[in-house]
Amino acid sequence: MTELRQALDDYLRLRRSLGHKMAEAAWLLPDFIAFLEERGQTTVTVAVALAWVRKRESNVVTTVSPRRITAVRGFARYLSGIDPATEIPPLGLVPHRQRWRQPFVYSDADVIAVMTAADEIGPPLRAATYRTLVGLLAATGLRVGEAINLNHDDIDWAEGVLRIRETKFGKSRLVPLEPSSVDALREYGILRNRIAPCPDDRSFFVSRTRRRLIYAVVAPTFRRLVTSAGVGTDAPNPPRLHDLRHSFAVRTLLTWYRTGADVQAKIPSLSTYLGHRDPSSTYWYLSAAPELLALAAARREGIGKAARP
Repeated sequence: MTELRQALDDYLRLRRSLGHKMAEAAWLLPDFIAFLEERGQTTVTVAVALAWVRKRESNVVTTVSPRRITAVRGFARYLSGIDPATEIPPLGLVPHRQRWRQPFVYSDADVIAVMTAADEIGPPLRAATYRTLVGLLAATGLRVGEAINLNHDDIDWAEGVLRIRETKFGKSRLVPLEPSSVDALREYGILRNRIAPCPDDRSFFVSRTRRRLIYAVVAPTFRRLVTSAGVGTDAPNPPRLHDLRHSFAVRTLLTWYRTGADVQAKIPSLSTYLGHRDPSSTYWYLSAAPELLALAAARREGIGKAARP
């Protein structure tokens, strides 16, 4: 192991001991170290950090580019206490350009079409895994990582509740399910136990190798299902897996507006259910669908008129 790789291991271990997950740095920085080694460099400089970004991003600044520099900046700060020649990339070196992407809102028919397409993708267990996973994401708005991280003992069958453990922002929460969702999970569990009675880990959803699903496989598989189902063929942005979560939030808000519910009072509960850091993140969904935005505007206008003498 080179000195830089040892330093990276020490850096990640230190930051994790302080409570930082360091998932992105652990993903990006080994590639940066490999880039330095290819060039025969042993010191981090601003120039080599920029060269790495340009090589990996094909001379086009993407949303990943500033994240690469941010990862190098943290590592460089650590290295500067070991190697005084280390240069720390300054803030703003690669500006972050947030590009808002209109989410695709799945209809009930879209979700059913994707779940039906899953029935055709292979052996019974694989088909059932993706059918049930897609249905759960659509019915609960879980993040995909939360769903694939579910363990057997995270499901309270008697109460119909999922325990979501230590997810984004370090939060854990309880997610109540509709009876139909509990039934679907129970049916999948029975099939899984029959076909793969001794899974190699505690994961509820399992792959063909009887191990926990990984996002790098789930995401492209989902894209193939969407294409096979013919969902979103005319959409300006292709439907994404994460859009199932957006769709759940939008449908919930639409239902509240259409039924005359006090949306302002109910948004904090939706924020908690979705695992948002605070309700301000949930308010973003008000602009995610034209119909929802129109309903919100009409509600505000009605309130304003009622308040005038």
